[in-house]
Amino acid sequence: MDPKGFYLYWINQSKETEFLDIATIRDTRAGKYAKLPKHPKVRNVFNMDFPDSHHLAKALTIVTGPDTVNLTYHNFFAAKEVAQTWADDILAIAYNTLRANAYLLIMILIFHLSILKMFPADKKRVEAALAAANLPKGKFDTIKPDVFTEAAFKTFILHLCPRPEINEIFTSFTKGKGFMTKEMLTKFLNEKQRDSRLNEELFPLVRPEQVKNLIEKYEPSSSNASRGQISPEGLMFYLMGSETSVVKLDKLAQSHDMTQPIPHYFIKSSHNTYLTAGQLTGVSSPEMYRQCLLAGCRCLELDCWKGKPPDEEPIITHGFTMTTEILFKDVIEAIAESAFKTSKYPVVLSFENHVDSVKQQEKMAHYCRTIFGDALLVDLLEKYPLKPGHPMPSPSELMGKILIKNKKSSTPASKPDQAKKASSPEQANEAADTSESNQAADPNQPAPANPEANDREEHDDHDEQDEEKMKNSDEGTAGQEVTAYEEMSALVNYVQPNKFISFENAAKKNKSFVISSFVETKGESLIAKNAVDWVEYNKRQMSRIYPKGTRVDSSNYSPQPFWTAGCQFVALNYQTMDFPMQLNMALFEFNGRTGYLLKHDVVRRSDKKFDPFTDRIDTIIASTLTIKIYSGQFLSDKHVKTGVEVELIGLPKDPKRKYRTKWSTTPNGINPEWNEEPFVFEKILLPEMAYLRLVVQEEGGKFLGHRIIPLDALQTGFQHICLRSESNMPLTLPSVFVHIEVKDYIPAAFAGTDLHTYRHIDCFLLDFSDALFNPVKTTKPPKTEVELNAQMHVINACSNAL
Repeated sequence: MDPKGFYLYWINQSKETEFLDIATIRDTRAGKYAKLPKHPKVRNVFNMDFPDSHHLAKALTIVTGPDTVNLTYHNFFAAKEVAQTWADDILAIAYNTLRANAYLLIMILIFHLSILKMFPADKKRVEAALAAANLPKGKFDTIKPDVFTEAAFKTFILHLCPRPEINEIFTSFTKGKGFMTKEMLTKFLNEKQRDSRLNEELFPLVRPEQVKNLIEKYEPSSSNASRGQISPEGLMFYLMGSETSVVKLDKLAQSHDMTQPIPHYFIKSSHNTYLTAGQLTGVSSPEMYRQCLLAGCRCLELDCWKGKPPDEEPIITHGFTMTTEILFKDVIEAIAESAFKTSKYPVVLSFENHVDSVKQQEKMAHYCRTIFGDALLVDLLEKYPLKPGHPMPSPSELMGKILIKNKKSSTPASKPDQAKKASSPEQANEAADTSESNQAADPNQPAPANPEANDREEHDDHDEQDEEKMKNSDEGTAGQEVTAYEEMSALVNYVQPNKFISFENAAKKNKSFVISSFVETKGESLIAKNAVDWVEYNKRQMSRIYPKGTRVDSSNYSPQPFWTAGCQFVALNYQTMDFPMQLNMALFEFNGRTGYLLKHDVVRRSDKKFDPFTDRIDTIIASTLTIKIYSGQFLSDKHVKTGVEVELIGLPKDPKRKYRTKWSTTPNGINPEWNEEPFVFEKILLPEMAYLRLVVQEEGGKFLGHRIIPLDALQTGFQHICLRSESNMPLTLPSVFVHIEVKDYIPAAFAGTDLHTYRHIDCFLLDFSDALFNPVKTTKPPKTEVELNAQMHVINACSNAL
C-alpha cells in the first residue's frame, strides 16, 4: 500500500505493476473465507490439497466493485501467512477514505494510460497544459514519476482547468490587488466561510496564527508566503483542500448517543436481500448478504422455504418465481462472516418463514445456534423482561449480537397438530391474526392446512393459487408465513412480529418488543390518515416498511415519508441503485457508518406530539438555504454542455421546488461555468431532517454525478462538492464549486430584524403561547436590551393584530 493509503499495488505474472484504488474496495477476506483456485495445476503448485500445507492461512481475497452486485475478486496467495488483522486494516482504510487525492490518483492513471486518453476531447488543451508544466507531450511519450512532481502537477492542473470564477471572487475581496494580505484572508474566512449562526464564544473567529498556517500550507510562492500574502492560486488550492470539506467531518464520525432504546433509531434495512436483480427472475446469492452487511445494513431479510428430498435442506428464494434457490445454511455462514466487520451494533434477521416442516425448522434453528454461536441472542437481558411497559435494550447493550425476527408462539408446539391448538387468549389472538392475514390475501380461501399432510396434487393447486395471489398482491408472500415450531420460536425475543390491528390496540398492549410490518401502500395510507398516531406508535415500538410485491423490477419507494413518521426499519431493494436507494446510502454514511441513526427528539419525546404535515414546529427555528452554483470541474471527458439540478428533500410543507441551471454556454466538460442568481429554499421547517440533493447531467439528460448531504452536515461558504456515482461511490475528479449559506428563517413580518434579535423573538413567542394555555406560568423577564426589544416587538405586533 502506498504510504498515504490511497492505493494498493503488486507485480503481476507479466512483471507489470498493477494498481487498485482503495476507495473501490468492498471487502477483504483472509484464511478460510478467501477464494481458492479451482484449477488443479494451480492447486498443485501451492500444495493446496495436502492437509499440512496451511494454504488457507496464506490466501487473501480483495473484493472490489461499483455496487453490491457487480463485483471483482482479486485473489492472492502469499509466501507467508496473512494475518486477518492486516486484511481488516485494509478494509478499515477503504471505508474511511473521505476524499480522493487527485494528485496521487492522476499519477496512478498515468501508469495505465496517457493523459491524452484521459481527456480525448480536449487534446490541444492537454498538450498546452503539459507544455506549461514542462512535461513531455508527445503521443508515445511517458512521464516518469520523479518528473511528475506535486509542483508540476499543480501547474498542469492550473492550465488544464483554469478557474476564472475564483479569480473574480478573489478580485472582489482584494479590490484589484494581486494578493490577499493576512488581514484580508482573515476577513474572508470569518465572513464568507463561517456559519453565521455559530456563537462566537463557543466557536471563536479564525485567529491570525491559523491564517498564517493556511497561507504557508497552500500558497505556491514561497516569497508571497514569507510576506503573509496569498495569491489567487493559493486561494484556489485552499478551497480544494481538506479544510473546506463540504461535509462536517464530526458528523461522519460516530457521534450519536447509542444508549437509548432501539425504537429511537433509524436502522439501515434491506428487503429480499438475496436477490441480485428483479423479483421474478434472476440469481439469488449469499454474497448479497455479505455486501449489505459491509455497506452497514443492520436488518436483512431471509425468505425461507422447504427444501426438497433427499437432503431436505431449507432454502432461500423468492416464492412462486423463477429466481434461483440458495441454501439457508450458506446464507447463515455468509452472515456470520460479515455481520460485524463494518459495524459492531446489533443485526436483526427478518425471517419470512414458509418452512412448514418441523424437521427443517429444527435444522434452521440448529444452524443459527451453531454457526452464530455466542453472537446469537437467545437469553433475555436481565434488565429488559418481555413485559408491557418495559423499554427495549439499546444498541450499545446489544453490541455484537444477532437478533431473530420470526413468528413466535406463546406456547411453542413441537408438532403441527399441537400448533393449531391455542392454549391462551394471547395465542388465540395470534392464531386469529394469522388467519386474518391469510384471508386478507384471498377472502375466498380458508386458512391453509399443513402441507406435510396434504396430497401432492392438492398442494400443487394451492401453489398455483398462491402464485396468482402473490403476483397481484402488494404484500406478495409476506402474509402467508407458517407457524413457528418450538426450536425456531425459542430464538425469538426482542423483535417479535405481530399483525397490526390499530394504533389504539397497540397503545393498550404497550409492548415495545412487538414489531409490525407494513407494505409501502399501507404505510402511505397510514401517513395520509394517521401520521400523528403513527409517530406516537414508533416512539414506543417498531415498524418495518417493505416494497410492494408488484415492484417486479426491484425499484424502490421513497424512504423519506416513513422517516418523518419515525419508522425504524425502512427496507429497500439493495440491488437497485435508484434515487431512493441513493438517499438511503447518503443518510447512513453518518454516525460512523454504524447503520444506526438516533432519531430527532420530535419523533422521540413522549411529552410532545409531532405532525409531519405541520407548517411550524415548537422549539425548532426553521432555516433558509441559499446555494449559488459557480462551476464544474472534470465533469466529462467529452465536448458536451452540462447543467446542475438542485433539490431539497424534507417535510411535506418544506420548499418543494427543484432548481436548474441553464446548460453551460459552450460544450466544455472540464470547467463549465454557470453565472446565475443563487437558488433559495426559504423555510425549511426541520433542518435536521432535510437533505440537499445536487445532480449534474449532460444536455441530453445523461447522468454525470450527484451528491446528497443532510442539511445539518453542510459546511457553509465556498465549497467543492465532490460528486458520487449512481451507486454512491466517490468519483475521482468530478466536482461542483458552490457557495452555501444556511441561516435562521425570518418571516416577512420581521424583515429587517437581525438574526440575534429574531431568535429572542421566536423564543419569547413560544413562552407567550405557553403562558396563554398555562396561566399559572409567567413569561421570563427580559435580561438584556436585545431581549426587551424582542418582547416589545412581539407585544406591538400582537396589539396591532388585535
